[in-house]
Amino acid sequence: MSPTRTMRHPVTARAATLIATVILALLVACATNPVTGRREFNLMSEAQEIEIGKAMDPDVRREFGIYDDASLQKYVESIGLRMAKVSERPDLPWHFTVVDSPAVNAFALPGGYIYITRGILAYLNDEAELAGVLGHEIGHVTARHAAQQYTRATSAGAGLTLASIFVPEVRPLGQAAEASLGLLFLKHGRDDELQADQLGATYAAHEGWDPEGVPGMLNTLGRISEEQGKDGTPNWLLTHPQPEDRVARIQETVQKLGAEAAGKSWQTDRQGFLQRVDGVIYGDNPREGVVRGTDFLHPGLRFRVTFPQNWTVQNSPTRIAAQPKGGNLAIQLDVADKASGRNLEEALVQDMRGAGFKALAGGATTINGLTAAQGTFQGRIQNVGDVGVMATYIQHASRVFRVLGIAPAKTFNDASETFRQSARSFEPLSAAEAERIRPNVLRLYTVRSGDTWESIAKGAGRGVVSQSTLALMNASSANDPPRSGEVVKIVNEG
Repeated sequence: MSPTRTMRHPVTARAATLIATVILALLVACATNPVTGRREFNLMSEAQEIEIGKAMDPDVRREFGIYDDASLQKYVESIGLRMAKVSERPDLPWHFTVVDSPAVNAFALPGGYIYITRGILAYLNDEAELAGVLGHEIGHVTARHAAQQYTRATSAGAGLTLASIFVPEVRPLGQAAEASLGLLFLKHGRDDELQADQLGATYAAHEGWDPEGVPGMLNTLGRISEEQGKDGTPNWLLTHPQPEDRVARIQETVQKLGAEAAGKSWQTDRQGFLQRVDGVIYGDNPREGVVRGTDFLHPGLRFRVTFPQNWTVQNSPTRIAAQPKGGNLAIQLDVADKASGRNLEEALVQDMRGAGFKALAGGATTINGLTAAQGTFQGRIQNVGDVGVMATYIQHASRVFRVLGIAPAKTFNDASETFRQSARSFEPLSAAEAERIRPNVLRLYTVRSGDTWESIAKGAGRGVVSQSTLALMNASSANDPPRSGEVVKIVNEG
């Protein structure tokens, strides 16, 4: 959650117009696929792909933020551009961006806009694997997969919503930007994924990177399939199918590329890659707030709030959301629009009524010395049914913070005390407390004789991440000891 991006911006008028033009197109368009050479039904021309990508890029940047490391951005861009220029669509206006998200993911917009999260860098182990990820996303663009997904979704009348920034079914205050950004998270089909794997390996090999980087990164990403995106960005395996036999299938391409190269020496550049990611933030960026146990702390906005034990907390630049595992309850915290009433109580009621909710009870209150208003409301949410909401407005400094606890109507009474406790845990942070909050970062460690992943995690890593996570980050498992003299990634407190 960002102090400069606390309110979600609606999709730009230009983007909305472009997208509406595509959706409302009445003429069936057929175009030649640049990769296959086959004619196919597609509602987007290349010019529309470029324009939609260009129009949606600012929304992506606002939603996720751009990682503040010019050298790393240039490094990633240089690798991506090398492969893009040898692809079937070299003349697209290619852009490669590292977004400031701890989630493990990469995604593409039509027209040549490629994004990877800083979170995925912790789980890649050399430059060839990075090239494999970027090449895979380039493949989605060159084969027009995003445009095809968009065509299928719009021609079927599917609503596009942004997956997992918050549970879309239980968000009472939806935003227009989600309709456009939802294009990012349409899950690709199996055939598209296999084709993108093959194209990614081919592009990487053409520029001298070991095509084994593609199955290598698939193996690692497959082993973290149980992990969820921690800040709202869906992780790789929520937006890409499980690898299953993709590793075996891509090996056919890798072997073919090796035979064609006739003994060519492939580049992996593990050392260069590790040097580039040394110091990259791991996990939450304090600029957007950090999760520490059950607490969420924001040094910039100077507050702390506690969520229920064992709930998953997701942080994005515009909101924090928490849910129990497998449950249908949710708590959301964000910054409210400019108060519409004469006081917080009136603003709360007016805002919730405007969202279609009926006030049941509530009134003015104070929370840890802060002026506040809290009330319970009921209403109906599409695809969910009747729900109850405990809404709390809290005045802190120059902002009004909104805490929403949402549950199906039949379970709302049981959940209301949980919602109340979280809302009432909101408290200011002192300047000294805010100053002490530092990000966790990736560091390099040279393995010593006798080291195990457990000893490294507890020793040099100081327990910031578990031994299993540490092993995964280094393409290993907790039961396979690291090799003496090997340089590995660890996580340290900033």
